[in-house]
Amino acid sequence: MRRRNFLTGAAIAGGTAAFTPFRAPAHADTGSTMALPVPGQPRGLEPAGGDFPKVGGNLGNQNHSSLRRVTRRNVKRLGGAWHVNLEGGATDGRAQQSTVVAQDGVLYVQTAQQNLFAVDGRTGEIKWKTSVGSERTNMRGVGLGGGLVYTTSGSNIVYALDQKTGGVVWQRELLVPGEGDPGCDPQNGQCGGNRGGLAGAVVYHDGLIYIGTEGSTAGARGRGYALNARTGEVAWTFWGPPGPGEYGNDTWEGESWKTGGAVCWMHPAVDPELDLVYWTFGNPYPRTNGSTRGGLNLFSNCLVAIDAKTGERRWHFQSVHHDIWDYDNVMAPVLIDLRIGHRTRKVVVYGSKTGMYYILDRATGKPVHGMTERPVPQDARQKTWPTQPFPGGRPFVPLAPSHRDTTRPVPHYPTGPIYTPFWDDATILYPGAGGGADWSHISFSPHTGLLYVGYGLINSSYSNTNGGRVNTARPLGEYFSGGIVAVDPRTNRPVWRREGDWSLAHGNGILSTAGRVMFQGGPDGVLHAMDDIDGRKLWSWQCGAGVHTSPVTYEIDGEQYIAVLAGGNGLPYPDIPKGDHLWAFKLDGKVAPAPTPTPPSKRNQIRTAPVAGSAVGDTVTLGRVWDAGAGAPGGTENIVAQNAMSPQHLTVPVGTKVTFVNPEGNAHSHGAASFFERVFDTGRLSPGRSYSHTFTKAGEYFYNDPVFPQSTGKIVVQ
Repeated sequence: MRRRNFLTGAAIAGGTAAFTPFRAPAHADTGSTMALPVPGQPRGLEPAGGDFPKVGGNLGNQNHSSLRRVTRRNVKRLGGAWHVNLEGGATDGRAQQSTVVAQDGVLYVQTAQQNLFAVDGRTGEIKWKTSVGSERTNMRGVGLGGGLVYTTSGSNIVYALDQKTGGVVWQRELLVPGEGDPGCDPQNGQCGGNRGGLAGAVVYHDGLIYIGTEGSTAGARGRGYALNARTGEVAWTFWGPPGPGEYGNDTWEGESWKTGGAVCWMHPAVDPELDLVYWTFGNPYPRTNGSTRGGLNLFSNCLVAIDAKTGERRWHFQSVHHDIWDYDNVMAPVLIDLRIGHRTRKVVVYGSKTGMYYILDRATGKPVHGMTERPVPQDARQKTWPTQPFPGGRPFVPLAPSHRDTTRPVPHYPTGPIYTPFWDDATILYPGAGGGADWSHISFSPHTGLLYVGYGLINSSYSNTNGGRVNTARPLGEYFSGGIVAVDPRTNRPVWRREGDWSLAHGNGILSTAGRVMFQGGPDGVLHAMDDIDGRKLWSWQCGAGVHTSPVTYEIDGEQYIAVLAGGNGLPYPDIPKGDHLWAFKLDGKVAPAPTPTPPSKRNQIRTAPVAGSAVGDTVTLGRVWDAGAGAPGGTENIVAQNAMSPQHLTVPVGTKVTFVNPEGNAHSHGAASFFERVFDTGRLSPGRSYSHTFTKAGEYFYNDPVFPQSTGKIVVQ
């Protein structure tokens, strides 16, 4: 089938998702997407079974279960086993990103409201509930080990709770002075930057727990912690930007390492045989302005293999040098033993936002499919690095905007492919800052030998942050969509993809099972079951809020259950329906689906309050930001804001003549041109000039300024 084409009207074609098979790899059976047999996985990397004891399923984050009672043939019989509103039906909370873990018939899950629950996996009865504070933050999953449940809090405290009662056994505050970083003042930030916060699911292994941090967009200096699981004592700390005398410190200009970002905000993988922890570290700070931090900026944008017991770096791989695009590739790495040619290779799969996977040898870090440092465009002001690494194989998404899908650029912006530099002018690139694949958890199925991941088809417009500019903004008025893709890690090539209505890059993890069924939820609250051969949808269920966690599966007395937390998210759609729905499903379950919530807009909406045209003389003033308090355009010109249209959101009846005026007090030409409908275009109006257009048809009309295209408005004709 041909890929769905982007419409030039006000909507995207809906209906059945487009399925695109890729050319089969040379080693695959003719006409089949099946890969060569997968060798048995080593200790610690066996698939999850009756339990799903950690986020990612096993230490290698394969997100696969050996349970097979739910199959492609009977999955249509799935129904609700039970449903619980964990926070009393709250719909105004923050994003719910906690993936459930299951052990011995009990589910453990967190909420952004800082509550931890133990829930009976058969009945949904809450066995215990423990609050760990009131400072709300993203919660992405607990760790289990030694009879304890490990969680973090928004107050940067790690808790160990009794697994049977929920009682606090110990607690340890992190991100405090005295952690090998002399001179830090937690009141003013760690070493001059933001204090940051704890982030990611907790991982337990062999007496230690591993916990990461977030805050790179505010200048926090990233670090990964290993704590003694029995006492909470810090066993070691690995710093994202290394300090003086440490390997990599000389890759930062001056003292920029102190506020260097490079946080590890997603949980790591662990290889128990090699005794290595694989952790991904994020973008440097400032995020889109490289002028103050010349150099490679290690260990930003790196996968680092760390000795599990000592915290010593064994090797690292940097996927983006001197990043200015927020291409941090922070994801939960996936560890797999593969047969490539006649050899069994121990590999780690890394990569997300750039739309490429970097498949590396777990022991050495050497690329399995080769790596080429290609010259890329340069901008001396950004101190860009002359080359970027491109792995062998093929990207799993295009690496430039396209007029064939929702990455069609909003008009008048400069635009370009991946690694295009920028400075003052907002520049549209794809992949954008939200992926590619971003942080959705990957699944690896030993039955197909394929990796499955959700991705987004969403542009970003990049500029530095000087003078009030907005960095990595999603252009107002652009469309959003995405899909899922299957990649063969033996060749690092995509095998098939299914494009659909929604971006699936922000926590929309995939679970695969031995029953040959995959599960994944979306921003509209719908959980889907799919065939692992081609992604064909087999079953769907409305959960009541956006699903931005990974589904899991577990078994009680021979009966297989599927569970998921549906609570919504803030990205990439600001209006994802929120909630607190914990669901469990089983064959012939009797609980009905949730009512269908209002789905997110598939277009990046202007969300300022509408102003009636009659209140402003049916006039839009260009180059001015609306003063809501005064109910009038602002008094000074603005050439960097996204909302320098006054009012930005205008409503008028059909038949209204709207006048666009560039006031005499402005110093620059401005204009207003509708997209993608091309209904009106003022051209460039010099100060004191105006243009009028009469709207004869109801609809929603986005327009932007062709001189300063980030400034975007909307007229709703009723």
